[in-house]
Amino acid sequence: MEHHALRIATHEATLEADLRLTGAARGIVLFAHGSGSSRFSPRNREVAEQLNAARLATLLVDLLTADEAAIDERTRQLRFDIGLLADRLVDLTDWLGADERTAGLNVGYFGASTGAGAALAAAARRPETVRAVVSRGGRPDLAGPALAQVRAPTLLIVGGNDGAVIDLNRQALAMLRSEKQLAIVPGATHLFAEAGALDTVSSLAREWLLRHLGEALGRTT
Repeated sequence: MEHHALRIATHEATLEADLRLTGAARGIVLFAHGSGSSRFSPRNREVAEQLNAARLATLLVDLLTADEAAIDERTRQLRFDIGLLADRLVDLTDWLGADERTAGLNVGYFGASTGAGAALAAAARRPETVRAVVSRGGRPDLAGPALAQVRAPTLLIVGGNDGAVIDLNRQALAMLRSEKQLAIVPGATHLFAEAGALDTVSSLAREWLLRHLGEALGRTT
C-alpha cells in the first residue's frame, strides 16, 4: 500500500488530498464529502480502508480550502453549493486521468450527504470516465436535472431510520436513467453509527464498485 499526502491544483483552488494506491489496483474511488465533513471523516476513512483491502485505490479530498471551510462553518452555504463541489470533482477526475500513478485506473465516486449530489452532477459531466457511483446517506436529489444525464451505475444507500432522506433518495432514484439500486440498511440512522451498520455500507459499496469498475476493465471480481 502506497500513501501519498497531496496538494492538487484545480481551476479555482489547491486542495488537500490523501491518495492510497494498492498493488494491482482494480480501480480508484474518489470520495466526495459533504455537510461540513473533510478527508478526515472517520466514517469515510473506514469505508476507504475496506475498499483498499479489496484492491481499490482511494482518493480522499477536502473539497473546500481551509478558508472556505471556516466560512462554511459560519454560513453552512458552501456545502450546498453543488455547482462548486461538482466543478472540483470534475477537475480531480481529470487530474486522476493525467497523473501517471492513476491514469490507467477506472474511476468510481463515493459520495456522502451533500457530496453525493455533487458526485452525481460531476458524473453526468464525465460519462466516459466515471464508471460507478455510490451514495451513503446522501442527498442525490441535489444534483437536480443532472440526474437524468448520469450514465454510471448508481447505488444509493440509506439508513432505515432516516425517513426524510429515504424519501429524497426515492425521488432521485426515479430520475436516474442508468443502472440503479436503492439499498436500505435496517435500523440505521443518518450517520450509520449503529453496530454493524457501517460494515454493511462498506460491503455494499465494495461489491458495487468492484462489479462495475471490474467490468469496465474487462476483469472478473
